[in-house]
Amino acid sequence: MRLYLASTSPARLWLLRNAGIEPVVVPSHVDEPAAVAAAEAERAASGEPSRLGAAEMVQLLGRAKAEAVAGSAVDEAPIDGIVVGCDSAFEIDGVIYGKPHLADVATERWHGQRGRTGVLHSGHWVIDHRGGTANAAVGAVARASVSFVPDMTDAEIDAYVASGEPLQVAGAFTIDSLGGAFIEKIDGDPSTVVGMSLPTLRRLVRSLGVEWTELWNRAGAS
Repeated sequence: MRLYLASTSPARLWLLRNAGIEPVVVPSHVDEPAAVAAAEAERAASGEPSRLGAAEMVQLLGRAKAEAVAGSAVDEAPIDGIVVGCDSAFEIDGVIYGKPHLADVATERWHGQRGRTGVLHSGHWVIDHRGGTANAAVGAVARASVSFVPDMTDAEIDAYVASGEPLQVAGAFTIDSLGGAFIEKIDGDPSTVVGMSLPTLRRLVRSLGVEWTELWNRAGAS
């Protein structure tokens, strides 16, 4: 049983490998800003509030990634297995933060979030594409609150941003690398904060008639 990961995230790949799964990594190439803009324009046209909430946004993008990969091919062969798409966003006081990309943006965020608590939203979309056909799909959003240490110094912020790590991750932090020392508490599934909730993914896969253990394919997995 193959699991196709519609993401090039090193953190998500690390999670799956440590969970006994070696996925087939397939970049989705989804234009995320364009997908969000299109969804918000559609909502506005129907008279609904146009702005997507954090949970809606990560679910939309997780689904877009999974569907893009399910419709592609790997080495000219059709996708045959379980396709997983994920997306994450961090939210504080109703403001959604994705990847900062720029050092000055990451620095500003850390000055604003040290000593505070926010919520990391991770959206999941799973497609049963066994036999090369989309048979069914399910999705869910997992959430975990993250509290940052209150005594993080300006020098520590500068050093962390200079490492480059926070530039390409939602919320400008990680828990599984350098950023872990600056997180005081997590309320919820820790893997959600890494970018993919393993308990949520297990539940979704099982709802499609696939046992989680069927996906184990790495040495050491039973």
